[in-house]
Amino acid sequence: MTNSNTNTAKKKINKSDILSTLRRQIITMELRPGAALDEAELCAKLEISRTPLREILILLSSEGYIQIRENRGTFVASMDYHTIRRLFQTAPMIYSAISRLAAENATSQQVDELAKHQSRFSKAMESQSIESMIYHNDCFHHYVGIIADNAFLMPSLKRLLIDHARIGNTFWNNTRAEQAEEMRQASKDHDQLIAAIADHDVETAVEITKMHWHASKGNINKYIMPDSIVEADDSKMG
Repeated sequence: MTNSNTNTAKKKINKSDILSTLRRQIITMELRPGAALDEAELCAKLEISRTPLREILILLSSEGYIQIRENRGTFVASMDYHTIRRLFQTAPMIYSAISRLAAENATSQQVDELAKHQSRFSKAMESQSIESMIYHNDCFHHYVGIIADNAFLMPSLKRLLIDHARIGNTFWNNTRAEQAEEMRQASKDHDQLIAAIADHDVETAVEITKMHWHASKGNINKYIMPDSIVEADDSKMG
């Protein structure tokens, strides 16, 4: 092989890898909500030309990770009060429907694959890597959606998971005494959901999902509605 061919092989673009990288950077908040994305800078960083990058950005926009604004540029999808409100409104419905269908449809091979995602989440939790934990939690719930196999619900689940993961970054990165136990319970919920899906136990899968969401919602509430400084000080004194 000539040097020219070798260089060409090295520069071969893997769009799937770049998509995965950008998705991960967005859900782990390495790319902050509302941040402007400079195409020239991304091209240099990702070693990709403008045309394939724009194809990737269009796909990310269709999935809800970014917003392409005409004559203004490209931005990471924003996250504000309205985002959190809509998350609270729709998450229980979507997560429950996805779990119900997953319990109805799952094959043994899919259950095994879901267990692998849970194993990665558990290892991330044990290593106390918040970024890795949030990423693998996202992968776990995304794969439940794959098992559910519903073309109408999957786009909604994907969009929901983006903001759920980003909000998760806010409260999991805050040190609280009860946080370790909450993480362990989240992992137990995953294990129980896998068992329910494997047994095709629809009602149990839905019930576990609702409890899992309720705990997550509680954490979000703690972050967006913290105790006042005075209340926090009084609690310590008491």
